[in-house]
Amino acid sequence: MQEGAKLTPTHIRVIAIGIFTRGTELLVFQGYDNVKGSFYYRPLGGGVEPGERAAAALRREIREELGEEITDIRLLNVVENLFTVDGRAGHEIAFVFHARFADPAVYAQETFIAHEDNGDRLTVIWRRLDSFDAQHRLVPPELFEVVGSGVVGS
Repeated sequence: MQEGAKLTPTHIRVIAIGIFTRGTELLVFQGYDNVKGSFYYRPLGGGVEPGERAAAALRREIREELGEEITDIRLLNVVENLFTVDGRAGHEIAFVFHARFADPAVYAQETFIAHEDNGDRLTVIWRRLDSFDAQHRLVPPELFEVVGSGVVGS
């Protein structure tokens, strides 16, 4: 959330997100903030259910969203994210993992369609880390520090 904003989140959401890399590219879904008039991009993942470990949540979310299995799951960091999207305030605690797809053929695909539990479909793309800017934001913003620690390109 931006400094001075009058919006207050109603709860804190715990999520697990996966950093999947292809050279210097990250796999992200593309969203659009109608209030800010800009695109945002976030790695795939989703909510951690009560009694579920974050790594298991990431594995489940990727299976549900893309129908793919993942391996080599490694915790990189935990980040706190206060934000607004479409004028609504949010507060997340994100477990950020690096992982790999079990099927190497996934890395040859340029775009994907992910399926959300609510029926929404998300456009998922590989995007170069240096292509994010004010109109094409990587979220949470702390991911720049996380992926800058040598994960991208590995």
